[in-house]
Amino acid sequence: MASYYYLIASLPELKADGEMPITYDEFLSCCQSNVSDSTYQLLEDLSLSSTEGPLVSEWSQFYGMLTKELNYQRSMNLGKSYSSSYEKDGFISSVVNSALSAKNPLEAEKLLLEYEFENLDSLVGLHMFDDYVLFGYAIKLKLLERLNSFEQSKGKAEFRTLFEGIQQRVYSL
Repeated sequence: MASYYYLIASLPELKADGEMPITYDEFLSCCQSNVSDSTYQLLEDLSLSSTEGPLVSEWSQFYGMLTKELNYQRSMNLGKSYSSSYEKDGFISSVVNSALSAKNPLEAEKLLLEYEFENLDSLVGLHMFDDYVLFGYAIKLKLLERLNSFEQSKGKAEFRTLFEGIQQRVYSL
């Protein structure tokens, strides 16, 4: 595994409750001259559902379990059956339940983000200046990117539009 002392030390800290201090494209620019071509390609192709790369397979297992639990609990809350079988994890179930009980979807996302950051920190463990740290950072950046894609004003506008449509249907009855 390569060692990236300067690269990793120069990256801004990422916090689950903080702003995105660097975009993913800026991160890739930092990496381009400091990592191998194959590592760069993995970073460039990285998504939250990727399965290839250092740390990524472990992340993929966790993220798959989290996604399945979210889908299961959402289905149950809607009174629908959930046809996929999966290995339940009590702690993940508890976190998902707390997130789905949050006062709004943005708060739920923030709760899940905090849990995902904790899990990534655990997966990185004692690694310091290697691919595990680099890919852990990249995944955290992807998670923050996802959170930042939620714009409260757009969400409220969409809600108002949907609500007004429902009101018009009710009034026309």
